[in-house]
Amino acid sequence: MDVLDLTRLQFAVVTIYHYFFVPLSISLAATAAGLQLTWLRTRNDKYRDLTKFVGKLLIVTFAVGVVTGLVQEFQFGMGWSNFAKFYGDVFGPTLAIEGMLAFFLEATFLALWYFGWDRLPRKVHAATIVIVAVGTVLSAFIILAANSFMQHPVAYSIDPVTGRAHLDDFGELLLNKVNLAAFPHTLAGAIMVGGSLLLSIGVWRFKATAEAGFRTLARLGAWLTVLGGAFTAITGDHLGKVMTEVQPMKMAAAEALYETTTGAPFSAFALGKLDGSEPYFTVDIPYLLSILATGDPHSTVQGINNLQEQYTAQYGPGSYIPMIPVAFWAFRLMIGIGMAAMVIAAYYLWSTRRGREPKRWHDRQLIRFLPLIPLLPAAANTVGWIFTETARQPWIAFGISKVADGISPGLTRAEVIASLIGFALIYGIVAVVWYRLVRHLSRQPLAPSKDEPAPVADEAPVY
Repeated sequence: MDVLDLTRLQFAVVTIYHYFFVPLSISLAATAAGLQLTWLRTRNDKYRDLTKFVGKLLIVTFAVGVVTGLVQEFQFGMGWSNFAKFYGDVFGPTLAIEGMLAFFLEATFLALWYFGWDRLPRKVHAATIVIVAVGTVLSAFIILAANSFMQHPVAYSIDPVTGRAHLDDFGELLLNKVNLAAFPHTLAGAIMVGGSLLLSIGVWRFKATAEAGFRTLARLGAWLTVLGGAFTAITGDHLGKVMTEVQPMKMAAAEALYETTTGAPFSAFALGKLDGSEPYFTVDIPYLLSILATGDPHSTVQGINNLQEQYTAQYGPGSYIPMIPVAFWAFRLMIGIGMAAMVIAAYYLWSTRRGREPKRWHDRQLIRFLPLIPLLPAAANTVGWIFTETARQPWIAFGISKVADGISPGLTRAEVIASLIGFALIYGIVAVVWYRLVRHLSRQPLAPSKDEPAPVADEAPVY
């Protein structure tokens, strides 16, 4: 691997690791807010206990997400200084605003929420966690606007003096059609990830303690996983059509479609050469690719060869074909793994409906392996981002500059390898710490011990 490939690998490791915690933070914040509002409305202490539990998971996850997010932003200066220099005026406002939201809004109000129990009026206290939830969503929207610029550059012009990209309209940058499509898809994926974590913890702890609150937590997590999965499918369909419009090569690579085809089928499974140029065996679903690309089963989908000729004429000599095996299988794994998580969660809801306990052998086996279900949405999210970024190659900002143009000058293989190993080791330690903290929190009872004195209502603030 040369310096460019190693630097790309380093950025991928840092980004993928960071993104394990981003959707969890978004989902856990929204869930904690929803549970606390439910407690205010029903005055059922079960929801208060669940709120505190989910909030503690959020604090641990949020802390790791903020730290790893900082390292990700530092990568622009460490490994991609040419990219930062050229696009700094465009990316600067989004990174600055997102950083302010994460540090000054989310962190501040999360601290107020944690230390404000029995100190703040109930409605004010609930407002703090709602603000945290809103802040995580806004952070996601703004940072996705930066990524969407790389997928579909808008709202910029090239400064004739400096030769740098200049931001013309921040509002247009935020309302990029790719961002408007990617944002709800990202939120849906986040709901699945957070829901699956709550499902796994709820099943594991209810099996060990029979505490009713954990059963509620498990079913809540299952509902979030199912609804998040359904929303992911709907928003993903729209995102696919936008993707086809702005990056037709990405959709062609997702199917390894080399020739322009009308009424293009979708291969659910294929065997052949790794680049997809010569399939030996395929299981095709007629017209599905055309439906995914445009919504019309009889529409024409551009092929890789035709797009390569078009891009060569438009942008100059070179290869504009991404890594076909990665795009082809990542697209299918993203869909398949996400659907598997949704189906498993739906079956759990069915098998435990109306207070039933799983008694059949296969139901008991499902319960046994459900604590591993968070791996599925997390993997689907990861593979989805791998598809999104690798299938855009060779562009770092589509149609403007290539990845090779953005790397920092003077980097050596030894420097990149050393930093990559360092990040991997530190992140591995952080992952163990996060896991052990989550496991420790999960082993605590939801409800306070009966031996603990209950708070005296008169000593609390007037609500």
